[in-house]
This record gives sequence, structure tokens and C-alpha cells, in this order.
Amino acid sequence: MCNGRWSVTPGKLGSGGIFRPSHLDIETMRLHQLKLEFNAEQDRLILHVLTDDGAEILLWLTRRCVKLLWTALVKMLQASPNVQLQGATPEARNALVGMQHEKALQGADFSKPYQEARERPLGVDPILVGKIQTGRDANGNNVLTLLPLKGQGVNIALDETLLHSFCKLLQNAVTRAEWDIKLDLPQSPLAAPPVEGARTLN
Repeated sequence: MCNGRWSVTPGKLGSGGIFRPSHLDIETMRLHQLKLEFNAEQDRLILHVLTDDGAEILLWLTRRCVKLLWTALVKMLQASPNVQLQGATPEARNALVGMQHEKALQGADFSKPYQEARERPLGVDPILVGKIQTGRDANGNNVLTLLPLKGQGVNIALDETLLHSFCKLLQNAVTRAEWDIKLDLPQSPLAAPPVEGARTLN
């Protein structure tokens, strides 16, 4: 626990919109899996954050929150050192974001089913996310902080693979929710339009 927030750090992705971490470079709690689901009754997304010791944090994401979250995630993608160093122009940087996204997803593992939680240290009810903060940790990973308006939230360290994979999970969840929201990644003006029926995670 760090500054009143649970801290979890990176890992590879599982079926049904689940990300399974691939490595164990951490300081506090190891991130084991992420899962995003749509709750039709609440008309919200629910984010499951599971650590390797079985602790799970549940978070509600509203439509407004998802829009803010997507903006934060895209800024993280654009701020990647590789993108900044190799992209001489905004168009080149946007093209690099797309290339890195496809490469990262090729290395993601969506094959593992989501595991059951042993405990929920911040309570059995999901936390309604009202604030989003971003930063970097000592290892250079992006850190996404999801907080309620009052009380404890969670810090999630995102390495490059996890960041791109989380973006994909969010896109798929919004598609399943049938919200009138477009979560598009930056593209070069010369990039071809996306093909309908692009792969999704079931």
C-alpha cells in the first residue's frame, strides 16, 4: 500500500477481456490479471484488478470516466520514449503509435481464464472512479491512478505491452456496451481506414 492507494505493477493478456502479466519486476504487489466487463443494469464498465496473491480491487467506470481515461491513455502512448525519439513529425509519431500497438498485441496473452479472488481489501463493492491521475514510476513505467472522489483507489503501473493491451480491452468493452463512443488511436493522415469486423476479445 502506498500513499493510501493499492499499488500494482506490470505483467501478459486472457480470454474474455483479461490481461495476464508476463513479468515480475515490482516493488509492492504484482499485477496478475486485468478484466473489463460491461454491466447492463448499471450501464457502467467494471474493471477487475487482480494481484498475484489473489487480492482483487473492483472499479466502476462510467461513460464520462471512460472518455477521460481514454484521453489519458492516448497521451501515455504518444509520450512513449520510442515514439518521441523516432518520430520527427506528429504524423510520424502517430504512425509509430499504430505500429507499436499492433506489435504489442501480438505479444499479449489472452488465453488464460480469469482467476477467482481470495480477498477484496478495498471492499466487495466496486469503487466508483471519479478522478484519474497519471505519472511515471522509478522504472519508467506509466502509472495510472484511479480514485474515487473520496477514499482509497489504486495505482496501476503500465509497461508498454500492458498499456497497449489495456487500450484494446477498453475498446472491446465499449464496443460490447454499445455506447456511442469512439475510442480511436492516433493515426497518420495517410493511414488506411480500419477494416470492419476487426478482431475482438470474447
